[in-house]
Amino acid sequence: MMTAPKITFIGAGSTIFVKNILGDVFHREALKTAHIALMDIDPTRLEESHIVVRKLMDSAGASGKITCHTQQKEALHDADFVVVAFQIGGYEPCTVTDFEVCKRHGLEQTIADTLGPGGIMRALRTIPHLWQICEDMTEVCPDATMLNYVNPMAMNTWAMYARYPHIKQVGLCHSVQGTAEELARDLNIDPATLRYRCAGINHMAFYLELERKTADGSYVNLYPELLAAYEAGQAPKPNIHGNTRCQNIVRYEMFKKLGYFVTESSEHFAEYTPWFIKPGREDLIERYKVPLDEYPKRCVEQLANWHKELEEYKNASRIDIKPSREYASTIMNAIWTGEPSVIYGNVRNDGLIDNLPQGCCVEVACLVDANGIQPTKVGTLPSHLAA
Repeated sequence: MMTAPKITFIGAGSTIFVKNILGDVFHREALKTAHIALMDIDPTRLEESHIVVRKLMDSAGASGKITCHTQQKEALHDADFVVVAFQIGGYEPCTVTDFEVCKRHGLEQTIADTLGPGGIMRALRTIPHLWQICEDMTEVCPDATMLNYVNPMAMNTWAMYARYPHIKQVGLCHSVQGTAEELARDLNIDPATLRYRCAGINHMAFYLELERKTADGSYVNLYPELLAAYEAGQAPKPNIHGNTRCQNIVRYEMFKKLGYFVTESSEHFAEYTPWFIKPGREDLIERYKVPLDEYPKRCVEQLANWHKELEEYKNASRIDIKPSREYASTIMNAIWTGEPSVIYGNVRNDGLIDNLPQGCCVEVACLVDANGIQPTKVGTLPSHLAA
């Protein structure tokens, strides 16, 4: 093993995401000297990310090498870890088309990155490119571990396992750990006191157990407290990011009916079921605060803010780094050093969840160490969650 890993970032023009992932990486002692290979097809965005990453590295006291590439195979050569984060077609024309075509046919969407027409179209655009990454990895870095952040996560991960089963990969999402923090905030408790067990499919995994550590070291079930807080109007709290469109009511309503809390946001979950978005039922949209067209609105806001943020980064002498919720650096550190960690990942269902299709993509707890990513068996989901 080399003294420092090579980390290749495919889709490095996603500068904010690159900043979050590599900010975590540069705070890991074993990764401070990593070779960072940034790859994007847009030279301008690539250079913008290069500027930010160099300042991140200097701010963190890291001393690795940074290389920039517009050719994918060149960037992948001898990589140890491959982080994948891109959106084929971007906001325009593809996201706009996904929403506008569906709307013309009477179908309203909120996020459209998981299933339904929007999710399927995104998968059809994306999977061929992921297959090409796998093909290139097979040739120039066959032992690398892919950390895939590209939606629709379940479809993409499943498709790569089906065609390239030899590629070491995991699909990553921040919904499990992110929602745990949200629930702790709703109950005014320290997230560090939570213990949970979660399983399902990406964006529709459920907390099968959700507990809080008490003063005497024992754990208590948080579900009764969470339900009481919702029924008393004390939960959910206002959106932590100030987005008044997204009020998280849908998930709490489903929690009342199912008895388990789902991991992905209300704006996502509203379009996964037939109960909240119905033709001629604008009353449901208002009652449950369902933010139609939420993803396009976010894209517009992010694009409007980006140039201001970029100038701030360019003019800053250093960039303050705050830990993110993402698992990427945890996985890299665990594999590289052998120090074990537990993450939630999207992996092939090889006997992990009995009552979901074998071979599909499931989201479960995984042990990570020098042996790689090792999913844990869940057994049987409650039947109404598996349905």
